Parts: sequence; C-alpha cells; structure tokens
Amino acid sequence: MTAHPQLTILAPGLLGGSVARAARVHVAAQRIVIWARRPEARLKLRDQPWCDAIADTPEEAVRNASIVVIAAPVDAIVPLARQIAPALPPGALVTDVGSVKGEISRLGGAALAPHAHFIGAHPMAGSEKTGWEHGAAGLFENRTCFVTPLPGSDARAVADVVAFWSKLGAEVVTVDPDRHDEIVAHISHLPQVIASSLCAFLAQKNPTWRNYAGGGLRDTTRIAGSDAQLWRTILEQNRDEVLRALGKFQDELHAFQAALANRDYVDVVARMERGKAYRDQFRPRP
Repeated sequence: MTAHPQLTILAPGLLGGSVARAARVHVAAQRIVIWARRPEARLKLRDQPWCDAIADTPEEAVRNASIVVIAAPVDAIVPLARQIAPALPPGALVTDVGSVKGEISRLGGAALAPHAHFIGAHPMAGSEKTGWEHGAAGLFENRTCFVTPLPGSDARAVADVVAFWSKLGAEVVTVDPDRHDEIVAHISHLPQVIASSLCAFLAQKNPTWRNYAGGGLRDTTRIAGSDAQLWRTILEQNRDEVLRALGKFQDELHAFQAALANRDYVDVVARMERGKAYRDQFRPRP
C-alpha cells in the first residue's frame, strides 16, 4: 500500500492517538491532520511529533483527506460522519474504531453516499485506559481488526481500508456488521459486564477483603477499571446481542450452581476442564 496523501483523525482517544503514531512509524500517510473536540486537547496535540496539523473543526480537518478515521465514542461516530460529509473530497475513505458496527455501518454509509465511502472497522486493541496520551505505535501489532463492509460497499474502498489497517500491523478479518456485533457481544462486551458486575458485587462486602486478594482477582477484573460512560454507549448500541449473550451465560452459571448444589463434582470438574481447554487454546498475547 502506498502512503495516503492525508490521513485525518477525528476525536482521538487511546485508539485514535495510536492510529496517528502507527501511521507515522509505518509511513501509512504523508500528512496527518487531527481534530479534537476540546480546545485544550488541540493545544496539547500541536506539540506532538506525530501530528502535522491540528484543525479547529471537523470540516476543516477532512477537507483534503484521502482517508479519515473517526475515533469518537460509538454514539458520536454517525453524527460526525454526517457533519463531515459535505466537506469530504470525492472518493474519500472514512473508517472508524467503534466496537459496535451494525447501525454505525449502515447509517455511516448512508451519510456519505454516493461521493465518499464509509467502511466500518473495529481494532481489538483497546485497554482500560483512555486518552490519546496513552496511545502507542505498536498497539495494533498482531491484533485482530474487524473490517465490516455492507453488501453494496465499493470493493476498491474495502480493499483500501483493509490495506490501511494491515499497514498499521493489524490482522484484518472481514465480516458482516451484524455478525461482528454478535461476536463481540460474547468475546468483549460480556467479559466487561462480568468483570464490572463482579467488582460491584464484591464492593458490597467488607472493603478490607480486597487487600487480601491475589493475582486471580486482579487478572479477572482488570477491565472493570474501564470508563463506565464509554461502556454505557457501547452496551446501549449492542443491547440486544449483549442480552442474548448474558442469557446464555446465565444458563451456564446456573448449571454450574446446580452441579455444585447437588454435589455432582464430576460435572463441576468437567465444566472447569472445558473452560481450561478453551483458555489454553488462546493465541499467545502479542
């Protein structure tokens, strides 16, 4: 992939800041322009070596862009796409980093058609930290990045977005937006709900208990430190799939509870061994 003449990043947080750093390191763009919502953030970004220019408005930021990454929270992606649509050059590519894709892909595509292309994406590379200050050029290395075209998406635009994320080091998986939402409801959103709920439950107990915990509790609940308002928007947009995943998980938990209550330790061990086998087959951490 040749370097894009201009990459524009809108509303950079952890992922947007990492896109800019990675694009600079991997020469994915000749010029990097950034717009941040808060004036104080724009002021700080002017001093960063991985930015070539800071724009005061989203429209100004995308005016000469060949590719745009919208790195805003999921409830702000479509409004930003609609806002920048009139200012985009013909044929411009717009992608995003949102962890919900069905509605975003459809409404984003409708907002830009026919003169520009919205091809949704979701790099599986976040953390409990937020803010562009925590970004890293290597954040996407060997991490999955979903690209979620619609059936009618332009094939060349899809290929270019796949090439862009690959250039940043990601392992790209192309999947239907609704299928993506089902997958991440199970492997990302459900774990977040479980970790947060476990901590909320333990918070009702004696507060000194947490001082006695070993690594197991820390490992299990690391993501409970994530931003609650950010996750509220994700869960709101993927509500139906998360509810289905929660229902199936509750069935599994109730079955475990029944086995333990009935002293069916053969079943208890079988369930724990099945869990261990699944965990042992995880790919090594990048």
